[in-house]
Amino acid sequence: MSAPRPARRKLVLHLDLNNTLAALDSATGQGPGAALNGFLCGAAWGAPGPAGEWQWLSDSPSLLPPCPGAVNFYSQYGRDATFTDTEVGRPFRSLHTHHLQLLEWQGRPHKVFSVQGEHAKHYHLMLPSFFHLLETLHRERRHFAVVFRTFGTDLPRILHAVHCALEGQHPQFPALRDLTLPVELTAGRIRCSRREVVLNRGPEHVSTRDDGRKLYSYFSSFQGLGGFQDHFDWWARNQFSSQGGKPLWIDPHDSTVHHIFIDDNIRLNDSDTIVCPQGLLLAPGEPLAGGG
Repeated sequence: MSAPRPARRKLVLHLDLNNTLAALDSATGQGPGAALNGFLCGAAWGAPGPAGEWQWLSDSPSLLPPCPGAVNFYSQYGRDATFTDTEVGRPFRSLHTHHLQLLEWQGRPHKVFSVQGEHAKHYHLMLPSFFHLLETLHRERRHFAVVFRTFGTDLPRILHAVHCALEGQHPQFPALRDLTLPVELTAGRIRCSRREVVLNRGPEHVSTRDDGRKLYSYFSSFQGLGGFQDHFDWWARNQFSSQGGKPLWIDPHDSTVHHIFIDDNIRLNDSDTIVCPQGLLLAPGEPLAGGG
């Protein structure tokens, strides 16, 4: 008789919004074209030449350096909303055009799910791949929750769009109405200081001051979809390093929950990344979560 398959862990997906789930940023006024240019700046690799001129080391974008000594354009010059319109960014212009076309909304614009971008064209507010992800997790009968984590101002709009999609209103994903996922439309806040991290959402108030595990337990028991605005000023005060980034609590001994963070600003360099992982250790005599 074969042994029973182990239960799959609950997935808690922490998802950034701007330039990750949505190709726009209302706070900076960037549309899809500018947002896509900003992303390409961090995925295009080169190095300064002998006279200080920029030289490309690869004509293919990637998240990891293609060779030793390669640095991305973003680390040298920052994000450029017109990157592929400049002479230096010309090698990536056709790539930008192609992916911008993939983001175009087909058919009559939708007041909830499409957004007007450059040249009066309309684009998807949220990447269709997100809705494919929801359908796939539902089809595979996974136990999961989605937590939007953003520094920006688009969270209420995104929560409303997801709510409408799960009611079956998205013309490309009508089957989403079959998902029984609650959406909390109230946007929460996470604020950080040297003493504590505080989460507020409606009547909910959770702090790490007395117990560092409280926020881990809160997110591990999260149901459905909801979101929080993280503390951008705290990140800036910490020189945009991981020390001031969006906090993510991890318990390596918990076999029941798997937290995953997806953000376009996650980098391998701790001095320039947006997530602050915080590992939780077992207290003396504390049993392993999930039964050992």
